[in-house]
Amino acid sequence: MKGIKGIEGSFLLICFCAFAQINAQKHAGVTSKDWGTANDENVILYTLVNANGMVVKLTNFGGTITSIMVPDKNGVFEDVVLGFDTLEQYTAEHPCFGATIGRVANRIRNGKFTIDGTTYELSKNSDVHCLHGGNEFDRVVWDSKIVANKLGPSIRLQHISADNTMGYPGNLESYVTYTLTDDNAIQVHYEATTDKATHVNMTQHSYFNLNGMKDKIYDHILKIDADKYTEIDEEIIPTGKLSTVKGTDWDLTTPTPIGNNIHKLNFNGYHYNYIFNKPVGELKEVIEVVEPKSGRTLTISTTQPGVQFYSGNAIGDALTGKNNIKYANHMAFCLETQHFPDTPNHENFPSTLLLPGEKYDETTIFHFGVTE
Repeated sequence: MKGIKGIEGSFLLICFCAFAQINAQKHAGVTSKDWGTANDENVILYTLVNANGMVVKLTNFGGTITSIMVPDKNGVFEDVVLGFDTLEQYTAEHPCFGATIGRVANRIRNGKFTIDGTTYELSKNSDVHCLHGGNEFDRVVWDSKIVANKLGPSIRLQHISADNTMGYPGNLESYVTYTLTDDNAIQVHYEATTDKATHVNMTQHSYFNLNGMKDKIYDHILKIDADKYTEIDEEIIPTGKLSTVKGTDWDLTTPTPIGNNIHKLNFNGYHYNYIFNKPVGELKEVIEVVEPKSGRTLTISTTQPGVQFYSGNAIGDALTGKNNIKYANHMAFCLETQHFPDTPNHENFPSTLLLPGEKYDETTIFHFGVTE
């Protein structure tokens, strides 16, 4: 009888999984709802669902990913990114949870750069420096629409940044397309054109915790295919020197638990720009993350030349997020694929200069899975 019950149980489990799969396929696609207003414009919250039941929620306020629901090794779905339940929380001050960042991600020293002999003074929102383009892209309401995409449900965002916005030259027309594929990947495609020479360096600023925020990130095992990093000063800005990670506490060339060295580092944890071992512009898998308890994995492929790995060092304890979870330092991490910080002021870095007639075109793919 035990054998029969075992067979019956297995049969029921197979039937349940098949039903769940059919149900997920039935509901795959995109839905949208009004989510309030910001800057006197209508804000929309989109829900993308793939054939496996993975769910991504995205709003056109800041081009922000608000939720990513993925299964663990037992098929249990949980949210793996920090964020909030309401638009009002996103419009208040917070550390760019889930946002699309631009025109230029990361720091620009003293908030200035020079193009063809003309020096441009930028918005200084991080002491005397410019951070994340003056927080333009992550605070605006993007034009948005659902678009047809053979890879899966897809949302296309558009924003026109006027000449001299945050001090940047040129009228910049930017597009970001978020696509949820049926192999449980989020593809992010950035595009931009300008009518005047300017700098562009866009990124995605989600804070990941693959255990669903039940613990801090210390057990996550991370590998970055990067032998070098951009050396930084005490203000977390590159000196211009490209240095080896070998022999440092931030060497992640082999799978390393984040908690192993995090408390040895300056800035209360990881805050380094890693230089990928690949040609600039080549789409390649360069990052692997494994969370042992849940079995969830995240791999990242990108055309970008580097990644800012930030271990949530300054999240603080003043924010309460989704599911009434109290956030804290090291609750989640960012893997901001991008060009190097302060690139406009370093001729030896891969260029971020965009000229009229050219097209900025970069892709990053976040692929979720489980350990075998």
